[in-house]
Amino acid sequence: MRKSFPMSKNSKETDRLIKIVESFPKITITVLGDLVADEFIFGEISRVSREAPVLILKHRERTVLPGGGANAIQNLADLGANVLPVGVLGEDEPGRLLLKGFRAKHIPVSGVLKDKSYNTVTKTRILAGMSHTARQQVVRIDREPQAEPNRNLKRELVLAARQYARASDAILISDYGYGAATPAILNAIRERGRLDGMPVVLDSRYRLLQYSGATAATPNEPEVEEAMGIRIGQDWAQLSFAGQQIMSRMKLQSLIITRGRDGMAAFSGKHKPVDIPISGSDQVTDVTGAGDTVIATFTAALAAGANTEEAAHLANYAGGIVVMKRGTATVSQQELQTIEP
Repeated sequence: MRKSFPMSKNSKETDRLIKIVESFPKITITVLGDLVADEFIFGEISRVSREAPVLILKHRERTVLPGGGANAIQNLADLGANVLPVGVLGEDEPGRLLLKGFRAKHIPVSGVLKDKSYNTVTKTRILAGMSHTARQQVVRIDREPQAEPNRNLKRELVLAARQYARASDAILISDYGYGAATPAILNAIRERGRLDGMPVVLDSRYRLLQYSGATAATPNEPEVEEAMGIRIGQDWAQLSFAGQQIMSRMKLQSLIITRGRDGMAAFSGKHKPVDIPISGSDQVTDVTGAGDTVIATFTAALAAGANTEEAAHLANYAGGIVVMKRGTATVSQQELQTIEP
């Protein structure tokens, strides 16, 4: 194990990281992803129902935010990068709200396909609390499409991603298992060397090892355990072995494994893995969407010329910021420029 390099506010390493962040507006990243609407409904506890032993909530507030691949897109935009999204939305209210949010950030939406037969993936979180108290999630309701995007939509996704890739410095794949970002779609985009030399960074919830052609990946530890059929726990040797096996099997140049309050591990080429402790407090407020912040920052840094360890440090710092915010949140370029030990 190699520990992360020490940093001080005046160190050359920190100055280098800040310069990388400052260059984000010069890069363009294509995001192929499953676009999700994260809906939050908050109610104040009024009483216990007479119909059943459940709380009755008085509705107070509703917000719909970008989730999944849409959250990675929003994070890139807030980091100052130019982002070109490719995905599918239904012609429904959640889809319209996501498009409205993209337009408000001046994100091009011509690569976002709209289809009447497709339901926008919507994850509704019901939160309860008293006046002036913290909000507690009590239940989540997921509304998902009945099937993956049809063959015609997938062909259009490939065409849009190919076109965008020609103007991009990197491509980010955000696969939540809903069919808009699959191994087959990535293979089709890669045909005839269209992505040669370009960083292709992958986040796949359920099928990490099925991909070929990615240059980097950002799984969390439970995803690695599931993919490799092992239990890691606090065993650094086991984590290192799993990471090296993934690097070899997927032919990756870079890999970071996020570990919650244990920080992350960064793998690069044949170098020893680097243990990067969590940035900031381990008393997190909300982990919703933190993985999207990590892959967005990591991809932007690689596209801006960072090496694996530098990109991982920036991603770790961004993750430490976003988990202190409630709901599905992002990190701004200004926040990331305050990087410190």
